[in-house]
Amino acid sequence: MVRVVVVVVAICVILAVALGGCVAVLGGGADTPSATGGSTATRYDGPAVPAGWELLDQNAAATCPGLPWSVLAAIGRVESDSGRSSAPGVADGANAAGAEGPMQFEPATFAQYGVVGPGGADPPSPYDPADAIYSAAKLLCADGAAQPSTLFAAIGAYNHSVQYVRTVVVLAQGLSSDPEMTADAGTALAFAAAQLGVAYKWGGAGPGGFDCSGLVQAAYRAAGIDLPRVAQDQFDAGPAVTDGTAVEPGDLLFYGGSVGSVEHVGIYVGAGEMIDAPHTGTVVREEPGNWSDLVGATRPG
Repeated sequence: MVRVVVVVVAICVILAVALGGCVAVLGGGADTPSATGGSTATRYDGPAVPAGWELLDQNAAATCPGLPWSVLAAIGRVESDSGRSSAPGVADGANAAGAEGPMQFEPATFAQYGVVGPGGADPPSPYDPADAIYSAAKLLCADGAAQPSTLFAAIGAYNHSVQYVRTVVVLAQGLSSDPEMTADAGTALAFAAAQLGVAYKWGGAGPGGFDCSGLVQAAYRAAGIDLPRVAQDQFDAGPAVTDGTAVEPGDLLFYGGSVGSVEHVGIYVGAGEMIDAPHTGTVVREEPGNWSDLVGATRPG
């Protein structure tokens, strides 16, 4: 974690809005990610955030009323795959930037904000999950994460990449919508979030440009899942989300004239939002998914 404060231009009035659709205002192209762990292409069954880790996130966030637990969970997911990353500096030592532990603290920052979490090490250790998560909550709270108007700036203070902020916010939306969001969905959403602001390109599958199905294919390839190239074939590949079943983060939303004439696809984020590459002249963006020509949804995996 790099302690550099930046101003992220994103102001939402209430929490539901703060985690539902605000990524679009960040604008611009993709930045180089600076998280140590980040989302991994190694596929494994289970949740994006383990249940025990998620409980720590929820309890730690409660020490800072107004801090969404899902933001704390998303930061842990990005920084170290919620403690599961084998990257340098997660379990011991430091990464190339000197950051330590699953929440990637620089030593000077941890010295200032480190606290002992429930059952944690005493004195506090950046490598102890409870200490690290509770200390991250204290740091985020000090930077204004309890207020919707300064939440995005607080995330930006934790790591100064705009791409990092986008990824954390999108993952937080997904976790807020579905605390049991799968690891596959989390990885696909993190990849898609990192492309926000990248130009639409007909036939593009990245890097440097995507069309709608190219973005979807690349996002799920990052999760270790191979999908067909075009939207119709992706829809036909299924498995379908059956009628009467609620869509979940990571599900694919398909649009067109009929189930046999699919023309567009997006990745569901949660709270009615999706990430997609709409058409020529636009960029990859987050937007409402309640288009009138929705024909169905699938759940890759």
